[in-house]
Amino acid sequence: MSLSTPAAVADAPPVAVSLPLGQAAFVLALLLGLQPVATDVYLPALPLLTKALAAPMALSQLTMSALILAFGVAQLAWGPVADRFGRRPVLLAGLSLFALSGFGSALAPSVEVLVAWRALQGVALASAVVCARAMVRDLYEPVAGARVMSLAMSGLAVIAIGGPTLGGAVAGAFGWRGTLVLVGGAGLVALGYVAWRLPETVRRRNPVATSAGPLLRGWWAMLRHPVFRAWTLLIACTYGGLFTILAASPFVYIEVLGLSSAAFGLTLAWGGGVYLVATFVGRRWIHRHGMGGAVARGAAFTLAGGLMALVATRVDEGALWWLLAAHGFYSFGHGMHQPCGQAGAVGPFPHAAGAASALAGFVLAIVAFAIGLWLGAAIDGTVRPLAFGVAFWATATAAVAWTLVRRHVER
Repeated sequence: MSLSTPAAVADAPPVAVSLPLGQAAFVLALLLGLQPVATDVYLPALPLLTKALAAPMALSQLTMSALILAFGVAQLAWGPVADRFGRRPVLLAGLSLFALSGFGSALAPSVEVLVAWRALQGVALASAVVCARAMVRDLYEPVAGARVMSLAMSGLAVIAIGGPTLGGAVAGAFGWRGTLVLVGGAGLVALGYVAWRLPETVRRRNPVATSAGPLLRGWWAMLRHPVFRAWTLLIACTYGGLFTILAASPFVYIEVLGLSSAAFGLTLAWGGGVYLVATFVGRRWIHRHGMGGAVARGAAFTLAGGLMALVATRVDEGALWWLLAAHGFYSFGHGMHQPCGQAGAVGPFPHAAGAASALAGFVLAIVAFAIGLWLGAAIDGTVRPLAFGVAFWATATAAVAWTLVRRHVER
C-alpha cells in the first residue's frame, strides 16, 4: 500500500455529507450490532461446542478471546486506512470478510481451526466498529454525536435482546454450527445495506493517515489527551464487566445453575432489555445533565450491580436471581457509559476520528482478551468468577466516572 497520495487529493475541498437522523442511527446500529451478533448469538452454543469438539476450557474460551484480541489489534490498522481511503471501501472489504469467516467457522473440523476462523472474524469485525464510531464524528459534534449514538444503541439493544434468544433456539435445533451460519448471514445483510445505501461520510481524506511517523505522533498525542484518556478508560472498564458477563455466564447459568441453552438466551435478552431502557433514559440525561452528568448517574447503577453480584456468592439459595439483578443494574449503567464514551473519545480529533476510534477500541479489546485468559483458568464450577469479575469492573467504572470523567469533561 502506497504511503503517498496525489496532491490533488490532499488539496481537494471537503465533501459536504449529511445523513437523515434515522438513517444514521440505523446504520450505526447495524454496524455496531455485528459485535453482539458475533458474541451473544454464539454464546448459548459455547458449552455445546466444548463438548462436541472435546475442547479443554482454555481453548473453548479462546474462541471468544481470540476474536476479541484480533478485533482490538486490527482496529489499529483499519482506523488509519479508513481515514486515508474513506469509510465505505473499508466497510465493503471488512463486511465481506466477516461473512466469509462466519461460514468458515461453521465448517471448522476442530477447535483449533475454529479459533483461527474466529480470529479472522475479529479482524473483519474491527472494520465495522471502527468505521461506525468514526462516522459519528464525521457527521456530528461530540454532544450531538452522543445523542445519536444513544439512539443507535437503542437499535443495538434490540439486537442484544433478540440475538441470544435466537442463538439459543438455533443451537437447540441445529447445534453450535447453526449459530455460526447465522452470524455469517448477518454479515451478508450488513454488506448488502452498505453497498446499496451508505454514502461516503469522510469530508476530507487524510493522505498521510497511514504514514508511520504522523500516525505514531497522532496516537501519542491521543494518549496524552486527558479527555481521550478519561472516556477510553471509562468504556474499557464498563466493557470489562460486560465481557465478563458474556464470557462466564454460559458456564455459570447452564452448567452451575442448570438452565437450558434457550433459557440462558433469555437471561442475556433480559440484560439487553434493560440496556434498551437505559438508552432512552440516557438521551434525556445527556440533554439535561450533559455527558459527564449522565455518566456520573449511570455509575451508581453500575456499582449497585457489582454489589449485587457479590451477594450472589454469599447465598445458598437465590444466586440466580441476585445475578440477574446484578446483570440488569450493570446493563443500565452500561447504557449510559457506552454512548457517551464512544462519542467522547473521538470528539477531540475530528480529522483523525478513525485513528482515535481504533486506539480506543484497541484498549477495550486488550482488556477483554485479558479477561478471557483469566476466565479460562478461573472458572471453577461456582458463581464466584462471574460475580467477582463484575464487582471488580463495576468498582473501576464508577471510580473513573466520578474522578477522571468528572474532572476533564464538562457537564
